Amino acid sequence: MKLSNEARRILETSMVINKTSDAERQEVEDVVALMPDDRVFLYKNVVSNPVGDLPRYSIHIRIQHMLTFVTFLTLAFTGLPIAFFEHYWATPLNTMMGGVNVTRVIHRTLASMMIFAMVYHVLTVLLGTLMKIKQGNFELARSIIPTMKDARDFKTDMLYFAGRVMQRPEMDKFMYKQKLHYFAAAFGNIVMVVSGSSFLFPEFWASVLPASIAAHFQEMMRISHPHEALLALLVVAFWHWYNVHLAPGRFPMQWTFLTGKITREHQIEEHFLEYLRCLVEIPKERQLLTVMLEAQNKAELEGSNKSSGG
Repeated sequence: MKLSNEARRILETSMVINKTSDAERQEVEDVVALMPDDRVFLYKNVVSNPVGDLPRYSIHIRIQHMLTFVTFLTLAFTGLPIAFFEHYWATPLNTMMGGVNVTRVIHRTLASMMIFAMVYHVLTVLLGTLMKIKQGNFELARSIIPTMKDARDFKTDMLYFAGRVMQRPEMDKFMYKQKLHYFAAAFGNIVMVVSGSSFLFPEFWASVLPASIAAHFQEMMRISHPHEALLALLVVAFWHWYNVHLAPGRFPMQWTFLTGKITREHQIEEHFLEYLRCLVEIPKERQLLTVMLEAQNKAELEGSNKSSGG
């Protein structure tokens, strides 16, 4: 495979960061040379374990995701009947939980758990980033921070889906869709926390806001809280779950949120630059890919010889 300038730069940076020896560097170059230029052929023919092949998320990220996942759904289940308690469908839900007053207590308890998950996540990201900077192995491109490359990737991906280009862009550990969803969710969580706090602590907000806008702020928060929750529920159900679990190649479920691992096929297709780093960091992956590619090349050669001989 002839690597693009960007892929070559990522590969060289990774080898420098990991202090790759000359022998290991040659191994990496050899396996890259075996890879076909057509990445579509590559990711459609590699062997993948549905449970996951390559590391992606730490145990901290998985715990935070699980806390957010559970509290998000239960907050929606308890919060919407509170917001629309006069509607016919909300009454049996509130009754099932012991009445609207009990539902409020459950809802606020779950909200505290979600805020804990948010703080846990922010600390994990900040401390992890500071540690990487201190160790000299932080890469902006490998982070969730948006860059101009994401805009270029989006353009190329749209051209690919329109049939204008033959291959998807070489995307990094987090592609443009994931970054967009991440920061949209972060904004939504902030809206939910601020609007929810205005219900619990109206005196606080009245004391810090000018009197001329305090009442308008409270009304805006009253409207924002349930509608932001409904919007988030729809986004998670129809966008996040589809892209992660229901899209072709992922259905019926992707195990990454449980195992912290991503399949080799998915890594090569949507996170090719991260896959190059895996070739540097994981000797076993270099060996496995070399064996697979040599077997494929041998099978193609034998098939070609039989065809020409016939």
